[in-house]
Amino acid sequence: MSRPDKHFHSIHAHGFVRVAAATPIATAGDPSRNAEATLALAKEADGAGVDLVVYPELNVSSYAVDDLHLQDGFIAATEAAIAAVVAGSAKLKPVLLVGAPLLRNGRLYNCAYVIARGRLIGIVPKSFLPNYREYYEKRWFASGVGLTGLTVEIAGETVPFGTDLIFAASDLPGFVFAAEICEDYWAPTPPSTNAALAGALILCNLSASNIVIGKARERALLAAAHSARTCSAYAFAASGPGESTTDLSWDGQAFVYELGDELAASSRFSGAAELTIADVDTGRLRAERMRFGTFNDAAAAAGHPETRTRRVGFDHKPAFADIGLRRTVARFPFVPDDPARLDEDCYEAFNIQVEGLSRRVSASGARRLVIGVSGGLDSTHALIVAAKAFDRLGRSRSDILGFTMPGFATGDATKGNAWALMDALGITGAEIDIRPAATRMLEDMGHPFAGGEPVYDVTFENVQAGLRTDYLFRLANQREGIVVGTGDLSELALGWCTYGVGDQMSHYAVNCGVPKTLIQFLIRWCIQTSQYDAATDAVLARILGTEISPELVPAGADGAIQSTEAKIGPYALNDFFLHHIVRWGMDPAKIAFLALQAWGDAETGEWPLGVPEAQRVSYDLGEIRHWLGRFLFRFFQISQFKRSAIPNGPKVSTAGALSPRGDWRAPSDGTAAPWLAALERVPS
Repeated sequence: MSRPDKHFHSIHAHGFVRVAAATPIATAGDPSRNAEATLALAKEADGAGVDLVVYPELNVSSYAVDDLHLQDGFIAATEAAIAAVVAGSAKLKPVLLVGAPLLRNGRLYNCAYVIARGRLIGIVPKSFLPNYREYYEKRWFASGVGLTGLTVEIAGETVPFGTDLIFAASDLPGFVFAAEICEDYWAPTPPSTNAALAGALILCNLSASNIVIGKARERALLAAAHSARTCSAYAFAASGPGESTTDLSWDGQAFVYELGDELAASSRFSGAAELTIADVDTGRLRAERMRFGTFNDAAAAAGHPETRTRRVGFDHKPAFADIGLRRTVARFPFVPDDPARLDEDCYEAFNIQVEGLSRRVSASGARRLVIGVSGGLDSTHALIVAAKAFDRLGRSRSDILGFTMPGFATGDATKGNAWALMDALGITGAEIDIRPAATRMLEDMGHPFAGGEPVYDVTFENVQAGLRTDYLFRLANQREGIVVGTGDLSELALGWCTYGVGDQMSHYAVNCGVPKTLIQFLIRWCIQTSQYDAATDAVLARILGTEISPELVPAGADGAIQSTEAKIGPYALNDFFLHHIVRWGMDPAKIAFLALQAWGDAETGEWPLGVPEAQRVSYDLGEIRHWLGRFLFRFFQISQFKRSAIPNGPKVSTAGALSPRGDWRAPSDGTAAPWLAALERVPS
C-alpha cells in the first residue's frame, strides 16, 4: 500500500518545471551593467522558485552594437561579464540561459551560455545568421552549423560546445531542455526540431528580434505551431528596453507556450525589467509524445537524432517545496472559459453531432427517428440535434417520433418539460406508461416490490430502463426508424447506463462523444444563438435548471428525489477526472493535485460564461480524493464491458472518446487496483 506523499503539494512532485522568459533592461555596449541586470533577474527568479531562466540574444554584450562586437576590448569585457554572471549564480537555484559572443579558433559565435549553480555547463552557437533587410549578422559572426562533438576552454574549464547539446537534470525527471537563438526559430528546419526528437522537452529561444508591425503575432504563431508539432514547451525572450534604437526598436516580447497553448506572456513595451513565468507540465509533454506515434516516426526518419546528440547532465537539487502553481488549470477541461473559444467549440461540437446523425439517417435510409424524451439534459440535447439534422436534410420534423415513458418515479415537471419541448419543436409526440409492463415483469420475477414492499434495488431500476429501450427498438421496427441514443460521454465513463436492452444501446449514439458538462453549455449556446424559436428556448431554459436524476426510485418521505450526483459524484469533478485520465493518462495523485488547483477556491480563476452562481462551488482535497476513488473504481473496474459494446456515434472532443474503435481500448475484466493504490499518495 502506498503512503501519502509528503511532497504532494510541490509542483516538482508532479512533473512541473518552472520556466521564466526574462526581459532585462539593457545598457547598449556595457557588458558589466548587463551582467548586473542579468543577475538581478536571476535573483528575482530564484525567489520565485524558477528552475530555468531564458534571456534575450546577446543580452550580456547587447545585440545592436554592430562593429563593437569585433573590438578586442569589447570581447574581453564581455568575457569578464560572463565570468561575473557565472560566479554570481553560485547560490542561485535557476539554470540560466544567457546570450553572449564566444571567440573560438579565430571566429566569433553568437551563443547561448548555459549556467547552473555557478558552473558553465555548455555553450550552444547560433546556426542561422540573418543577412537580409535590417540584419547583417554575417559581418560579425560565424555560423554554428556542423559544429558538433566539440569543447571549448574557458577559465580553466573544459565546456561542451556545439549545436548537438541538450541538457538534463539528474534529479528532476522531465527537466530536459535545449537552446536555439533567434533566426534559428524562423528557419524551415529549426535546430530545436532535432533537439526535441532527441528528447528535449523544453525548447528555449534567446532572441533579439526587433519589433515591426505584425511581428509579435508571427512570433506567437511560430511558437504555437512549433510547440504543438514537436510536443514541447517553447520559451522565447526578445530584447527589450535599453537596446540601441539607432535604426530599430524593441518590444521585449516574452512568452511560454506548451503544446500550442500560451501559458504566459510579457506585457511588451513596458520599459521595466520583467520575468514571464509559467509552470511547464513535462509529464503532459511526455504523455503526448508516447501517444503520438508520428513523433517517433519522425525521429526515425531523421536518423534518430539522439544517437548524435550529447546530453549534458547536471544536479538541479529541487527542494520539493510548496511554491504554488503558476499556470491556469481549467475547472471544465471540455468547456473553455474564454467566451470566444466557448462559442467556437459549441458551434463545432453541435455541428459535429448534427452532421454525424444526418449522415447516418441518409446512409441507413431510415424514414423516421425514434427517441425517448425524458425532459432531462441528455434526451433534450439529442432531440434538438435530431431536429436540426432533419432541418438540414430538408425532412419534416413530424418524422421524429418522441416518446415520453413515465415510470414509478417520473416527476410531473420533467414529463411536462418533455411534452413542452416536443410540442415546441413540432415533432410527433406520444406517451407510453411503462408501469403496467414493469409491474408485470417484477411480478413474474417474484420481486418484493410487486408484493408491495418498498424495495428499490438495481433490478427495480433496470426493469424500467430496459423496458424503455425495448419499447423504442420495437417502435423503430414498426415505424421504419432508427433509435437515437441519448447517453453521454460522462455516463459511459462511469458505467452509469443500463447494459444491453437499456440506455447503453441504440442505433446511433449521438451524444456519446459529449460529456455532461459540455451538454449543458451546448444547450445554452443553442438558446444564445437562436438555433430554434422562442418557445423552444423557454423550455430549454427550464430544463437547464432541473436537477440531474434518473427518476427511477420514488422520492423519500422528505420529498427528496433520486440524485445522480449524490450517488456517483459531481459531474464537474467526474469530467475533470475523465479528461486527465483518457487524454493524458495522468497518475491519480497528479489529477488530485490539479483538481485542487482548479476547484479548491471558487473565488479564484475564471468560470465559463453562463455558469449559475449556485454552481460556482469549491471542493477540498478530501472531497476530491473521495470522488476520484469512486471514479477510478467505476471507470477501470466495473464499466469497460459496457463501453466495449457501444454503438456508433461521433467523436467530438480532442480529449477523446470511449469507443473501442477509437481512443480507448481496455480489457473488460480489468482492475482498478493500480490506480487506487496510487491514490493512496494523496493526503487524506
